[in-house]
Amino acid sequence: MSEEFKAKLRQYSEGTLPEEEREEMERELAKLEAYQLYLEEQMEQEEQNKQQEQANGPWKWMDWTGGAASGMPQDKKKNKREKKIIRRGKWKARITNTLTVFSAFLIFTVISSIITVVFYNTGDRGDTYRDVVSSAIAVTRPNTAVNLSSDAHYFFRMELSGNVLKQVGNERIQVGNYTQNFLLGLANLGKFNWIDEQIGSGKTFYYPSAEGTAGGGDDNDQWKRLAKLPEGTVAEAYLSLGHLYTTDELLKQLEPLNLQPVWFGADAGPATRNNDVVVYPLGFPYQPMWHKDDMEILKVSTEKTGWFGSTSTTSKRSPSVEAYGSGALRDANFIKTLKLLQQHRTLADRAVHIDQLDTSVAYLEQNGVKLYGAVVTGPVKELLKLREAQWVSHIQVGEVRLWNWGE
Repeated sequence: MSEEFKAKLRQYSEGTLPEEEREEMERELAKLEAYQLYLEEQMEQEEQNKQQEQANGPWKWMDWTGGAASGMPQDKKKNKREKKIIRRGKWKARITNTLTVFSAFLIFTVISSIITVVFYNTGDRGDTYRDVVSSAIAVTRPNTAVNLSSDAHYFFRMELSGNVLKQVGNERIQVGNYTQNFLLGLANLGKFNWIDEQIGSGKTFYYPSAEGTAGGGDDNDQWKRLAKLPEGTVAEAYLSLGHLYTTDELLKQLEPLNLQPVWFGADAGPATRNNDVVVYPLGFPYQPMWHKDDMEILKVSTEKTGWFGSTSTTSKRSPSVEAYGSGALRDANFIKTLKLLQQHRTLADRAVHIDQLDTSVAYLEQNGVKLYGAVVTGPVKELLKLREAQWVSHIQVGEVRLWNWGE
């Protein structure tokens, strides 16, 4: 084997051989293995022929004096030596090919990892994906939030995962977890893994009728269930309203109560309801869903971590919101969030089902944000007082926990 051929083999194993020479080298390696297989088959055939001749007539191997043919032992030794050389060469070629493939796999893994990190960090793409998914869940699933973290893998993959939370009383409790996988910009369907499947099924809101009262069936069983709960417990309640309220109007109704509002259901048009039942709830959480461009940057500090490294810390502040006011700001944040989902419609649809998003946004912009329902939480004895409230038409009891309420 020439030194030039050895040098090319080494470059081929390192993956530095030019494309044309690499293809030529692969053809040569394929020829070498083909030659070895051919020689091995020929030698095996010759060995079989000799054995057959020896079995048919031993006299063919005897000379005219009755002695053994002078070259037979040497031929056998020669054949064995040649077989050994060929076998060793074949295994060397196989090992070389295996190492080449393994090296190429390692190189591809490293390169794909670098591309993956660069892709998801370019333009804050990973942060945008988290914002879109968490916002889509918040506007379609009452009193449901996810704390998402992203984990970039090799082979251009990323996984979003986090705990699914509900607020019951003063605590946010875990009710499941959420995962969603990405291949570059393509998202798989998001997956909810609920601790209790009844939590994932959701509750029903009733839309106010034209007469100013909500439809729906009898909810006496819900009030009875609430009355049977111990006084030292807190619960979440899904409230259907007697008529449509603006955000400020509903907050004023809730202000005197010892309850915490957590989510508001907004009228998004006839496409989201079937008669008096809201089929596809759409709304916004009590705490606005602030996005990156909503935040005010207060301070940016940079600290060196070595000769060439540094870390940056940014202090941000979200807009100020009144506890029982700022209705216009809350409504604007809701509309802005829906428009964000419009911009990333495919990703939002892969996270949760949002029916008639364009129609809903147009309806809200034309008619304004009007609320048909709300989710509140607090002490059971406070929730029972809502039975006498004229603005509440129906109630459904959700999660219940032991006392965790601060006066």
